Amino acid sequence: MTVAHPSDSGILRVATYNIHKGVQGLGPARRLEIHNLGLAVEQLDADIVCLQEVRKMNRREAQYFDRWPEVSQAEYLAPEGYESIYRTNAYTRDGEHGNALLTRWPVLGHKHEDISDHRFEQRGLLHVEIDIQGRSVHAIVVHLGLIRGSRMRQIAQLQRFIEREVPPGAPLVVAGDFNDWGGQIKRMLGGFGLYEFEDAAGMMTYPSRLPLAQLDHVYVRGLTPCGLHVPKGKIWWRMSDHLPLIAEFKL
Repeated sequence: MTVAHPSDSGILRVATYNIHKGVQGLGPARRLEIHNLGLAVEQLDADIVCLQEVRKMNRREAQYFDRWPEVSQAEYLAPEGYESIYRTNAYTRDGEHGNALLTRWPVLGHKHEDISDHRFEQRGLLHVEIDIQGRSVHAIVVHLGLIRGSRMRQIAQLQRFIEREVPPGAPLVVAGDFNDWGGQIKRMLGGFGLYEFEDAAGMMTYPSRLPLAQLDHVYVRGLTPCGLHVPKGKIWWRMSDHLPLIAEFKL
């Protein structure tokens, strides 16, 4: 896939990736993948990387794994020259995790909003405003709930957030794990002007070993979708239960 950047081609490259908290497997067989994920994120070579299930800390895993990073996963995964923004969605007995955004462009500001729909799932959205060659681009990282009714209400909350926080004419990216196996969310997002690359056939992202569904998406407003790509192969399905999704847009 040809690498292109806004500075020389007017192309914005956005990746979204659910990293499964940097660990794969269960029980004694579980393995630490955060180091491989660091190399993978660099390989994506995206202007904006939207991450879900990112650990800020976890005391139990830090004790279990000898090579657990001393910094948060968002900081660890940021390639050289990138800025990382992280906000917590969920607090657990041993730590906390949430969404993160990494970008090679200057960050102008960021916000977090709790979109939890019930007490069994802690969810949030991360909003980051980025300066891309003097143009303000807004990016929102989402990780929606597992229950269909929750997702519908979270999309309605997302719409209210956009109306409140994002200027109508500003380019907007909404990316993440939508946990949606049907087309309802796509139709809802289209109702307030968010669209993705139309030729998405074969862009399945979950489960990574044998992808059956596209749970991960990149929707935009004010940008022109021009390409979509899912890296494949054993090296990718070993690192997380999701595959990353890379989308390109004309600015």
